[in-house]
Amino acid sequence: MRYIVLGSSAAGINGVRTLRKYDKNAEIKLISKDSDIYSRCILHHYLSGHRTKERLNFVEPDFERLYRVDWIKGKECTGVDVEKKCVLLEDGSSHSYDKLLIATGAHTFIPPVPHLKEAKNLVGFRNIDDIEILKEETKNCENIVVMGAGLVGMDCISGLLERGKKPVVVEMAGWALPKQLDEKAALRYQKKMEEKGVGQYYGMGIKEAVLNEEGKITELILSDESRIPCDFLVVTAGVRPNVEFLKDSGIEVGRWGLVYDETGRTNVPDVYGAGDVSGLSPIWPVAVKEGIVAASNMTGRPAKMVDFFASKSTMNFFGIPAMSLGRNQPEEGECVEISETEHTYKKIIHHDGKIEGAVLVGDLNYGGILQQLIARRIDISKVKKPVFEIDYSDFFHTRENFEYYYEGE
Repeated sequence: MRYIVLGSSAAGINGVRTLRKYDKNAEIKLISKDSDIYSRCILHHYLSGHRTKERLNFVEPDFERLYRVDWIKGKECTGVDVEKKCVLLEDGSSHSYDKLLIATGAHTFIPPVPHLKEAKNLVGFRNIDDIEILKEETKNCENIVVMGAGLVGMDCISGLLERGKKPVVVEMAGWALPKQLDEKAALRYQKKMEEKGVGQYYGMGIKEAVLNEEGKITELILSDESRIPCDFLVVTAGVRPNVEFLKDSGIEVGRWGLVYDETGRTNVPDVYGAGDVSGLSPIWPVAVKEGIVAASNMTGRPAKMVDFFASKSTMNFFGIPAMSLGRNQPEEGECVEISETEHTYKKIIHHDGKIEGAVLVGDLNYGGILQQLIARRIDISKVKKPVFEIDYSDFFHTRENFEYYYEGE
């Protein structure tokens, strides 16, 4: 059996590991645009200087030998011929497969703001090259602007602060981390950033970039017509999946990215997908799980993405841990319960006895119980306790043979 894996990040690497685990004698070929393996989740530690490039690596030192994988580095895939079952690379070479895993990830999205795409002092925050540019080009910059206050934007801000910089952040939503936290929870991070000298603009976007004769941004015009100086801009306002090479291949690409089911299968036989290339759940744990699931099915071992949180996020900025599960805002008719102290904030959204979402800040000890309650769709209305006092004994029980079961079975 000949397997090809496109992409050397979380989904692709865990795909390789799983393929070798279940198919000891297969030919496995890994093809990637990157020449190094590194975790994008901790790029801010490379920016801050807390980690070297080597310490971003999340695989074994002898990865290629250990998994007997032929890794073609620094080569971009330019097309897939599903009839001939081969992939085409930028150097003109062709590589045949029996089964293919597409885990090509995503790239920084540059919004259609006037003069932004042609600006010379702008970079994303997606790969090692971005960080190298950012470290070098901002050495003497005083006015660094971060576009977007999501998880990646917050990572970037943290890294810049560690380098002694005091950036400014511009976010379209009304508060930081809008996909993960509600306004009250985000306020705790915003206060910390204010204390550290970070300028913050929420509820507005960048309307236009003002360039000088050298093509560099000198000023940004915001949506309220105010102007802020800018020596360098970091774009963290979103990503787009790397699917351009699939054009005319017959492999289905939808509105968000590559389309595949809960087993990793695409619309084309023997072609699978995993990770950020779907454009749906751009977080590390999901990519890892999808890579494992897809590779398992490629080797004939049935697996599905079940009992897993695509909408789970954990974070720790400025010494404040936080977790988000499901939705952070209630829909009509849903109940909201909040428990708050000086250092903690807990919010649970539920409806008809089922928890639909939760936010924890400062203390994550209740996170494990919440994950079980949500994943197993346990009816908390049957538990005669306040929602924040429920523990495992309220829904896990033991049969006579000492097997565990939970209410709702």
